[in-house]
Amino acid sequence: MTETTIPEHRSSETDTGLVGQPIARVDGSLKVTGHATYAYEHAMNGAAYGYILGAAIAKGRIVEIDSANAEQAPGVLHVMTYRNAPAQPVFGPAVTPTVPEVFTRARPMLNSNRVRFHDEPVALVVAETFEAARAAAGLIRVRYEEERGAFDLSARLADAYTPRRTNAGFETDSAIGDFEGAFAAAPVKVDATYRTPYEHHNPMEPHATLAVWSGDEVTIYTSAQTLANFQAGLASTLGIPRDRIRIVSPFIGGGFGSKLIVHADGVLAALAARVLRRPVKVALTRQQMFANAGYRAEMVQQVRLGADRDGRLTSIGHDAWSATSGFEEFCEQTAVFTRSLYAAPIRLTRHRLVPVDLNRGEWMRSPGEAPGMLAFECAMDELAETLGLDPIELRIRNEPNEDPERGVPFSSRNLVACMQEGARRFGWERRNPTPGRIREGRKLIGYGMAAAIRPNYIGAGTARVAIDATGRVTARLDMTDIGTGTYTILSQIAAESLGVPIAAVKVELGDSRFPRTAGSGGSWGAASAGSALHHACNALKERIMEAARSSDRSPLRGANDVAPTFVGGEIRVGDRSVGLADFIGRIAPDGMEATGTVAAARDTESYRAYSQHSYGAHFAEVAVDSDTGEIRMRRMLSVIGAGRILNPKTARSQILGGMTWGIGAALMEKTVLDPRYGHFVNHDLAEYHVPVNGDVADMEVVFLEEYDDKANPLGAKGLGELGVCGAGAAIANAVYNASAVRVREFPITLDKVLPGLPVTAI
Repeated sequence: MTETTIPEHRSSETDTGLVGQPIARVDGSLKVTGHATYAYEHAMNGAAYGYILGAAIAKGRIVEIDSANAEQAPGVLHVMTYRNAPAQPVFGPAVTPTVPEVFTRARPMLNSNRVRFHDEPVALVVAETFEAARAAAGLIRVRYEEERGAFDLSARLADAYTPRRTNAGFETDSAIGDFEGAFAAAPVKVDATYRTPYEHHNPMEPHATLAVWSGDEVTIYTSAQTLANFQAGLASTLGIPRDRIRIVSPFIGGGFGSKLIVHADGVLAALAARVLRRPVKVALTRQQMFANAGYRAEMVQQVRLGADRDGRLTSIGHDAWSATSGFEEFCEQTAVFTRSLYAAPIRLTRHRLVPVDLNRGEWMRSPGEAPGMLAFECAMDELAETLGLDPIELRIRNEPNEDPERGVPFSSRNLVACMQEGARRFGWERRNPTPGRIREGRKLIGYGMAAAIRPNYIGAGTARVAIDATGRVTARLDMTDIGTGTYTILSQIAAESLGVPIAAVKVELGDSRFPRTAGSGGSWGAASAGSALHHACNALKERIMEAARSSDRSPLRGANDVAPTFVGGEIRVGDRSVGLADFIGRIAPDGMEATGTVAAARDTESYRAYSQHSYGAHFAEVAVDSDTGEIRMRRMLSVIGAGRILNPKTARSQILGGMTWGIGAALMEKTVLDPRYGHFVNHDLAEYHVPVNGDVADMEVVFLEEYDDKANPLGAKGLGELGVCGAGAAIANAVYNASAVRVREFPITLDKVLPGLPVTAI
């Protein structure tokens, strides 16, 4: 078995002020040298390899399955189907009674002859090698009784229903006043319908698991964003207590929401390893991930904006229809952000679902805001043009003094500052408000902008921090680093709090034996885990000072009247000081440790008393070929107000990644569903187009100075997903400004732009 540890990081920073510095990743050398161990790379003597065979139909049942040839194939150890799979609980209702149960419910595999979606696992072949398992899977013969499936969202909008709740427990609908009456009476109106397609996460690292049983306990090496969810979900599925399951996930090659719950690889690896009594590895192929690891659902959104002639909104309406699996509901909170973004006295937001015969949709980076703002911020651009107003001025005129629906103050809100600073830096004054007027040869040039908003969450969590007799600090949390820089940020927090060099800190993550956190997701990771670690460091300092003031061996004995400082590797009290390492070695040769906790935001008075969000403004310049309709992004700027920035270098990377997702959503990303057979056609990275280096030109990120003391002890707010929110709309608005062609069905491809381009003389 290969274990991965984070090496010491050498830095010129040795005192305070580490938080907020662009410290390079402490795990960077491991990653660039290939020594960071990911799920499938964990070495285990005697490991066998599993390969999943998926269903060839989207709905029906298995009439006959013949695995005899596969069982006799060279190297095959076991073939598991619904006929011989270990007993597991039934899946249960489509909607769980509570939100947490979405993450902890049993997710049985191969427990029925029913087929619920295309490529659903119908068999697992385990062999001595991956190649042998894959070859044997091709020998299995399955005969199905196929049933007619429902797949087309647009054709079935009349079948839409009102869900009990949206993702994260938000209310399905909100209404203030008579929207229909106010909208009808508005002097200026926009009523536009937008369509966003199915999209897939496609993290670089596929979903993979290595399962190892020892007696009645199992260790799961997997790629997981939230270890507690995986542990609970597997416990429910396997029918064993949580404390008999250890989840190990020190490095994750991206997740974007697709690794928040256990999937087929985790369950099947655990089942097979239990049967064979030997380690088993199972990984989803890229193609299998499209059906078995979640997606963002196709949506239809209607945005209605009523305004007076001065551009002040009188009514806001946002309706979203989304596809959902029939056997497990998922309702993305697409219109929830609309409740907090702009002021208007009359308001209406609604979510509706259309059941289809697909696997469950899941959380995908910026769930709700990503597709919702793509539509809503384009509608705001349409309203600005109708009014003859600058898009930034329209948004400023509708800046609320308090949360428009909750009626509470904002913890901090610098949206207007983000827009104004962005306009200054981007050269927004060069924008021609009349579309199609700026040319560079055959290229039509356009500018676009959009606002960004993302709720600030805190998840409950605990951290443990210890210091040994040499002054080495170790922090342990079950928190994960999904490529965002968590190891580095937590190292900075611990080093600054305890006044030691960052090289003296070792952060250990990704093991369910460590104190439980909320994991990575929802842009809550750094603030939640960081706050818990901050409290743990404070508790450790209190323990140290208690010993310092009371021990006969302490040079600081009796120093009760002056507040201590931990800086430069020393404890300083007034004019007295002592080296921290020397002190611990003298007073506590076995070291000292402490824990700290942070409560979930919903349980705090601050969260109830204040509306807490991160904000930003995106600006984009595009070129549209006047002959072909080809679109090229030329430059982008994002100005971000997200509280205290813990590490500008890693934060910038997060926003750049989000901006790139915005390019994809606006111009490229679409998973094509075959409405006849219910399978995703372009299920690989050759045909599912995402932005590559050639698509990403000049991109700039600016952070505004901000400290939100209502958000958490660090003053930071979530930003990992903020970079996506509104970024696609800025590009779409730029395309319109360039071409005078408004496309409301995403992605914006040249075939949608070309028919509307003016005919030019040859």
